Amino acid sequence: MKRFFTVFALVFVVALSTPHAEAKKFGGGKSFGKSFKTAPVKQKQPQQTDTIRKQNSPAASSSKKGLMGGLLGGLLAGGLLAAFFGGAFDGIQFMDILIIGVIAFVLFKLFKAMRANKGTPMGHRESYAGNSPQQPQQPQQPQQQYRQAAGAQSQPQNGGFESTDSDVPFNLPPNFNMNAFLSGSRDHYRIIQGAWNHNELEKIREYVSPALFADLEAERAKLSGEQHTEVMYVDAELVRADYDANTAQLSIKFSGRYKDSVEGVEEDITDVWHLERDLKTPNAPWLIVGIQA
Repeated sequence: MKRFFTVFALVFVVALSTPHAEAKKFGGGKSFGKSFKTAPVKQKQPQQTDTIRKQNSPAASSSKKGLMGGLLGGLLAGGLLAAFFGGAFDGIQFMDILIIGVIAFVLFKLFKAMRANKGTPMGHRESYAGNSPQQPQQPQQPQQQYRQAAGAQSQPQNGGFESTDSDVPFNLPPNFNMNAFLSGSRDHYRIIQGAWNHNELEKIREYVSPALFADLEAERAKLSGEQHTEVMYVDAELVRADYDANTAQLSIKFSGRYKDSVEGVEEDITDVWHLERDLKTPNAPWLIVGIQA
């Protein structure tokens, strides 16, 4: 019994002394600044499903009719040929007529396909096959994609997506490129974590609002020396979006895994960043105004 309590005490002491990487990640694993209700998003389902189904059903039936008609036409052609060359095909059986009809049908389909390919330009066929040539694009820095999120072409207000919670808005700002923004967000999650590790507060200042920077600066002062939190992998999801004439707001949920490269402790990434952009100022950056850990 005494031995059991000794082992239990050792396990308890080890559990208390085990370091946690969460305290060393960006923000110290705490929530700061503004907070908003968020929810996952889903792609809107088209409302014309029944109409499309009705429109496609005649096409499907007509294709079946075309197939049967072609086979019957082939059989008829075989019968006519046999009747025309009656003298040369004395004693011909029904199976022979069937084989001749199938051969005539196959030859007709091959001839039709060859004519269709000949009449279609090569570039047009490749574009339908997914090989259409793309215009060369100028390389764009991830930071520019993330902080400005200026899409190359306008998108609808909600981009075809909606929130799963009716109380959470999902109104994308005009000309907002969501894919480029989320891709840049993943890169900058790593950049900001590296700046937090090396106590590079001036780099962090570029990405956060002044009020949030004051809280982060005080929190980082509690950690001595460099930290070793390494982002193993991270993904980003837009969980809230709204804007008015003055300000655009976005909330990004990060999920993934990180570890302390020295102590080997691993933790899950479950952070939500709330960002805002001043729409009255040209080329204003997106700034982090709140962190939910």
